Amino acid sequence: MRLFRVILLVFILILPVKANTIYQLIKIPNLEIFELNSSNNLKYFYASKPFRLGVEKNISCFNSDKKTLDQKYQIINKNLSKYSARFLKKINLKYVVLCENLSISGINTAGIPDSIMKTLILDIKFDENYFERVIHHEIFHIINDSYKSLFNKEEWIKFNNKDFKYSKCSTCTKKLRLNTYTNTDGFLTEYSQSTASEDMAEVFSHLLFKISKSKDDPVLKKKEIFIKKKILMIDSNFKF
Repeated sequence: MRLFRVILLVFILILPVKANTIYQLIKIPNLEIFELNSSNNLKYFYASKPFRLGVEKNISCFNSDKKTLDQKYQIINKNLSKYSARFLKKINLKYVVLCENLSISGINTAGIPDSIMKTLILDIKFDENYFERVIHHEIFHIINDSYKSLFNKEEWIKFNNKDFKYSKCSTCTKKLRLNTYTNTDGFLTEYSQSTASEDMAEVFSHLLFKISKSKDDPVLKKKEIFIKKKILMIDSNFKF
């Protein structure tokens, strides 16, 4: 009986140590370990309770049930397995956080990339029609943040019609839809018309999903070539 009490005490003491260690790594509270031994060395955590982040605590996300976590982890891991450990190290991504109903200042978002903390937060309840594709969209933002000089916005803007102008920010526009256009005219989705960086992320995510609309669209062709060229400059072994 005494031995059981000792074991129980040790177990209780270890739990907060793990939580504190995770917090020290990525500065997100209320996380628990989900998977540490992925094939490309990504470390997965999940929200055990709702959390808030940011100076004004304007970023929030909620915990999910085990069944949903298990299901969505399989999908996320399958998609992130496309990236080698070498490539992930180059772009500064090491940790993935799984939670649901992710929002910034009340605006829902599929993910929040943070290259400084080497972390990607994903909303596992995001629209299933686009869930897999937006994983790669968010990965591009990690890439872009780590290699800003490669992805020159002024160079990208020149691909578009000279009369076209992006919005000042992705939340400064109502162009939010993610369905892929049948008639592209230089853009894959409505959301890709919001900002240059979102446009790049949409092109990248479609390339990773083997969706090309550039055959009859010279503008998109230039954008695809640009993205492929820059990614291969980061890692010549990258596979689209």
